[in-house]
Amino acid sequence: MIFSTLEHILTHISFSIVSIVITIYLITLLVDEIVGLYDSSERGMIATFFCITGLLITRWIYSRHFPLSDLYESLIFLSWSFSIIHMVPYFKKHKNYLSAITAPSAIFTQGFATSGLLTEMHQSAILVPALQSQWLMMHVSMMVVGYAALLCGSLLSVALLVITFRKDIRIFGKSNHLIIFNELFSFGEIQYMNKNKRSSVLRRASFLSARNYYRSQLIQQLDHWSYRIISLGFIFLTIGILSGAVWANEAWGSYWNWDPKETWAFITWTTFVIYLHTRTNTNLQDENSAIVASMGFLIIWICYFGVNLLGIGLHSYGSFTLTSN
Repeated sequence: MIFSTLEHILTHISFSIVSIVITIYLITLLVDEIVGLYDSSERGMIATFFCITGLLITRWIYSRHFPLSDLYESLIFLSWSFSIIHMVPYFKKHKNYLSAITAPSAIFTQGFATSGLLTEMHQSAILVPALQSQWLMMHVSMMVVGYAALLCGSLLSVALLVITFRKDIRIFGKSNHLIIFNELFSFGEIQYMNKNKRSSVLRRASFLSARNYYRSQLIQQLDHWSYRIISLGFIFLTIGILSGAVWANEAWGSYWNWDPKETWAFITWTTFVIYLHTRTNTNLQDENSAIVASMGFLIIWICYFGVNLLGIGLHSYGSFTLTSN
């Protein structure tokens, strides 16, 4: 009873802290970035990490098995993985481009896990025979951490596409910008302009040049972090699939059975193989790999969550039914 109460308290504390962190991020979007608020939000995510860690340890102690036996526990573990990914750039003193992704992702997954839809899973149950193995910790933890990293990297690619798309619209959709570009390269005409007009053209050109420079720098940083995080997630996903194959051979006598979960895991793995190929191919533009990663974002959710709605196959123990009042 004590452990259950402690778990309940830690769940609500972590959810509340993440909610405050997101509120702080929204404030920093509306006003100029304030160092104090930014530091508070980062400390909030660190506090969230420790709360979720305590929650998982508490559930591990009183359930007597690693807390990854059902969808509720895997969602909490996924939220914990988002908080870890969030802290990596912070401790390396890099600009944290992940903050706008990891905090909402953490509150979304934790909010859904603690909602009324998964009430029946909140109470820990005895493991089904298929899960009573040492491979549970290795296989499921690697898969969930891989999903978290791939989701974060894919969302960075989505942001890259949005910024690139808006840039193209602004360049080709507004005639006054094209006029400025023409004036920029018509140096022979600029020298014959009157002083006021020439100063106005050069000032507007300087503004556009600075804005395009910072936008291009942001796109490069998004592409850089997306590639690094997806590469890390791909490694975890590969380890998870290989360990799952070994476990399947011990439990069911076959390394691969092509049930829905395994099939979509293979599709997810193949999608990010294509991403890594297009990203490392110098003949292709960054937008091509970003499009593949954006598709991968949807495929991950189908693999992780959508297949559980079916409730069929060898992995049906991870399914759930919607509760009604």
